[in-house]
Amino acid sequence: MENGQWPGTRFVVETSPKIPAKLARLEELANNLWYSWDRPTRTLFARLHPRLWDLTGANPIRFLRRIDEHHLNEAAEDQTFLTAYNRVLSAFDTYHNGSLRRPGKLGEADLVAYFCAEFGFHESFPIYSGGLGILAGDHCKAASDLGLPFVGVGLLYRQGYFMQTIDREGNQIALNADSDFDELPVHPALDDAGQEIHVPVVMGARTIQVKVWWARVGNVKIYLLDTDLPENAPDDREITHRLYGGDRKIRIEQEIVLGVGGARALARLGLKPTVWHINEGHAAFLVLERMRGLVKEAGLEWPAALEAVAANTVFTTHTPVPAGHDHFARDMVSHYFQGVAHDLGIDMDALLALGDDPGEGGSEFNMTALAVRGSRHQNGVSRIHGEVSSRICGGFWPQIPSRENPMGYVTNAVHVPTFLAREWMDLFDRFIGGEWRNRLSDRAFWNSVNDIPDHLYWSVRQSLKSQMLYAVRERVSTRHYRNLGNDAHLERMLKQADLHDPNVLTIGFARRFATYKRADLLFTHLDWLRQIVLNPQCPVLFIFAGKAHPADQPGQDMMRRIHAIAAMPEFQDKILLLENYDMGLARRLVAGVDVWLNTPLYPMEASGTSGMKAGINGTLNLSVLDGWWGEGYDGKNGWAIRPAPDYLDESRRSQEDARTLYEILQDQVVPLYYDRGKFGFSSGWVAKSKAAMATTLTQFNTGRMFNEYLDRYYLPAIRQGARFRDGHFDLAREVAQWKARVRHSWPKVAIRRLDAPVRHLTYGSSMRVEVAVTLDGLQASDLCVELLLSRSLTGTGHRAVPPFHFECQGPLEGGREHLFVLDLQPELCGQLDYHVRIYPQHPSLTHPFEMGLMTWL
Repeated sequence: MENGQWPGTRFVVETSPKIPAKLARLEELANNLWYSWDRPTRTLFARLHPRLWDLTGANPIRFLRRIDEHHLNEAAEDQTFLTAYNRVLSAFDTYHNGSLRRPGKLGEADLVAYFCAEFGFHESFPIYSGGLGILAGDHCKAASDLGLPFVGVGLLYRQGYFMQTIDREGNQIALNADSDFDELPVHPALDDAGQEIHVPVVMGARTIQVKVWWARVGNVKIYLLDTDLPENAPDDREITHRLYGGDRKIRIEQEIVLGVGGARALARLGLKPTVWHINEGHAAFLVLERMRGLVKEAGLEWPAALEAVAANTVFTTHTPVPAGHDHFARDMVSHYFQGVAHDLGIDMDALLALGDDPGEGGSEFNMTALAVRGSRHQNGVSRIHGEVSSRICGGFWPQIPSRENPMGYVTNAVHVPTFLAREWMDLFDRFIGGEWRNRLSDRAFWNSVNDIPDHLYWSVRQSLKSQMLYAVRERVSTRHYRNLGNDAHLERMLKQADLHDPNVLTIGFARRFATYKRADLLFTHLDWLRQIVLNPQCPVLFIFAGKAHPADQPGQDMMRRIHAIAAMPEFQDKILLLENYDMGLARRLVAGVDVWLNTPLYPMEASGTSGMKAGINGTLNLSVLDGWWGEGYDGKNGWAIRPAPDYLDESRRSQEDARTLYEILQDQVVPLYYDRGKFGFSSGWVAKSKAAMATTLTQFNTGRMFNEYLDRYYLPAIRQGARFRDGHFDLAREVAQWKARVRHSWPKVAIRRLDAPVRHLTYGSSMRVEVAVTLDGLQASDLCVELLLSRSLTGTGHRAVPPFHFECQGPLEGGREHLFVLDLQPELCGQLDYHVRIYPQHPSLTHPFEMGLMTWL
């Protein structure tokens, strides 16, 4: 025996119960990820056997494979259960009835293909690690809600992100377990002959086979790729084994499978996307695969193929720092893509140049660089992040001011049915009507939240908090017993930590433990923190949760520090560190804590959707004004930490931000929470909570986000892609040739002023501006000469009115230069600045500055 157990191999004896005819559609419900956001469906399964539901991780397929048959037979004769079952089926059928879907903006032949390395739908389907995956899952759910033609493409991992335990010393222990695909809502994709679809993917000198699976997400499908096949070599079977696992070799091979294999899988399935959306750079190799196909099958030269591919490719970057972008050694990329370079008809240097980052000097192949060059529609994920990304990626458009380059933004959002607590849904149905589900973006409508009686609103908040505290007690107890703690100490800790009392101000911090997120900012000045948490009249409880990447030692060190502080006698019942943060715990925390704390180093937070999930549940955000909160905060719906000036060093900035945090907690948060009236709650707190709920629901729901993607990116990509495909890709060829001609001539293009500048101008009069432009073989129509007018005293440099365009008057004497003239009549008064610039123009460019070329006078 070892550790009191007999040695041996574990196996599961499955009951494979026969499901009664009355309940025959339980399997259909279990195999559609609609359950991941439909609470009544999950509740229906839980009612059959609550304990087994918890033990199976709320996985309906695993649950049905293990439940005793007599429970199903009893349910089939239970009229109460059957009523609930039929109600769920009615909702399911209504949702999936195509005739009831909203009219879409996409045509019958359109299809959006959304590529991402991870998808987070529910904790029972562990192919995600964090925010990127959950955002991708919410994107798919939004497409389903809108009934749009959409497919997702990702990888099917045996091991998703690791399960986490924390030992007695605060060390993170990463545990990995293989998923059984038979217990996931996935199915092999089959061809017309009923055979599994496998696609070949070349990996350097070898070819591997990739199996295609599919999963149903409401009204849409996602396709997931898997290399764990007997015909592949053992090392190749491991490529898709673990999410973000292995070394750089595994990482590039995963990204080849995702980008190249994903494009081939869609082709094999007969799907022809009109929009290709690369969500983060992991899937950027699809650009090369699509180019290769156009060169080989349509006979295009590679520059024309690039234009055709880029025309309908959308790229979303989520990374706020250059170091966060994936990159690989050039010789590694050369090893895997020699065949692609051959098929494209170019040498390897030309292929590698597609991945050159202007800021890195071509030392490595950068996946973001490939995605930017292979797309004509690029965006960040919040207004602030869009500005940061335009600067980070500014080198791709070197002569364009960063605020004018093609990098835009669509602020992330959350899928409300997934993260809004059911108790709120019931309250909304009662007081503002069921129409709220279709009016999530109607700000005027959501003012009716104020009509909900404060005492009922507070009652729901407290109920959700009690449920959260119960879940926290379970987590704390599990960890305590596993680390060989004793009953007496646990009971004392739980009692002193007020985990039974929903009247204690509870503040949550739960997210990835990365150093820039500064989970330890709260502990900058422990004496000040003691003043805040040790007041017996106004107790405060802090709850921390999150995982650090196994390779992120500084992140794990931060976790150990928090554990050590939480173990101090004065803090051990005031600060809790929970383990194994996942979507299930997240739903409890965002709905149950009173305050959601977020303290990133500005401007490192790309978006921060956890704060949105808190806000829609009436939880108040206390956050650095970064990411989404820079748009969401209005002065009435939470608290903002205005970041310290960026000219300070990082340590000083953290000191200043910590000071602001303590002052807000001590002077505003704690007093407001405990300013309780005769009914036992703070009316001021409730008013602030209602404001948070109304503003967050209306601004940060995925319906708004998806419609912005449609209007700003998908529809323009569809139109541009169709134009470039027309004929035999005639426009793609024309634009590629035109760009080559412009690039050749641009170094010699010059502009000079001919007239004498006017210093004073009477309002209503005009002045003539004349410039001479050296074209160096270009046509006058190839260039745009314009004047920008701005107010001198604003100090922003932003133009006050639209640009004024010069007209070409023909060649000057000698023919080397052309005369361009503008008769300017400003409609502004006061001191004005103006600047003249010239840049290439073509009517078929997706963005006027996509070439990145501009010369100023």
